[in-house]
Amino acid sequence: MVKILIIRFSSIGDIVLTTPVVRMLKQQLPDTEIHFLTKPQFSILIESNPYIDKTHYLKPEFSDTITELKNEFFDYIIDLHNNLRTSRIKYKLNLPAFTFDKLNLKKWIYVNFKKNNLPDTHIVDRYLQTTTVFDIKNDNKGLDYFIPENDNVEISKSFTEINDKYISFVIGAKHSTKQLPINKIIEICNKIDLPIILMGGKEDSEKAEQIVSKAQNTYNACGGFNLNQSASILKQADAVISHDTGLMHIAAAFSKKIISIWGNTVPEFGMYPYLPNKESKIIQVNNLKCRPCSKIGFSKCPKKHFKCMEDINIEEIISTIN
Repeated sequence: MVKILIIRFSSIGDIVLTTPVVRMLKQQLPDTEIHFLTKPQFSILIESNPYIDKTHYLKPEFSDTITELKNEFFDYIIDLHNNLRTSRIKYKLNLPAFTFDKLNLKKWIYVNFKKNNLPDTHIVDRYLQTTTVFDIKNDNKGLDYFIPENDNVEISKSFTEINDKYISFVIGAKHSTKQLPINKIIEICNKIDLPIILMGGKEDSEKAEQIVSKAQNTYNACGGFNLNQSASILKQADAVISHDTGLMHIAAAFSKKIISIWGNTVPEFGMYPYLPNKESKIIQVNNLKCRPCSKIGFSKCPKKHFKCMEDINIEEIISTIN
């Protein structure tokens, strides 16, 4: 029995993007046990994955995490996070380890000098480069997301006025510069023919209520469902509109038609939807000299004009959906 520890601490989208590595190792390596280490707040993402044999969570005391991992007697480590803490884990366990290259220097050059030296490779394929020693082949089955039976949402009961097709609109994102201004979201919602379920976390609920008050046939699901239940709503949607955020990657796991909207970040970072429905579309303002202004995001536009979102062609979004 070969035991492999896979490490990815955060966050939602990044962990979902590791699922092809987990699946392919489990399916293509006979007699292999797969363990996964992450932060406890992301347990919902891995606890139902049938390709993971055992889950581990970072403990408040680092030494307790090391003790737990040492007692497993792993053969290999696959580090898909690559930071100081994972380096300490690899040092303490002293095992053969294969580490994902974040390409941080190339990203920094792109952000600060607008010179793109990044490979034209999705982050999933870069994750998979850590498995070359095992001769793993890409099965091209995309991302995985497993919803427990008790978290499946019956749309007609939760949203009694929706009887058939609907659109999911992921209105949130971790940083404001990844989000469309609220007036543009309202305009989009008012011009789409189908009902729209607004998706996001509890922090997005107030904004969603503002949108619902001014947009017809629109419903607020922000913060009212756990992550698995939100995934269930995405899975049943006819299409998904999303900013660059974790729910976008969950939608890709269900091969949904995704209209992804990009502000201060760019698809060239390799985090665009992986193997989604072929009718998916990326919406962005091309040839804007200040993009990308960050590899993550800001609370407000550093240039104060926010053209990366203000100049988004919302008619293209509307026509793509309708």
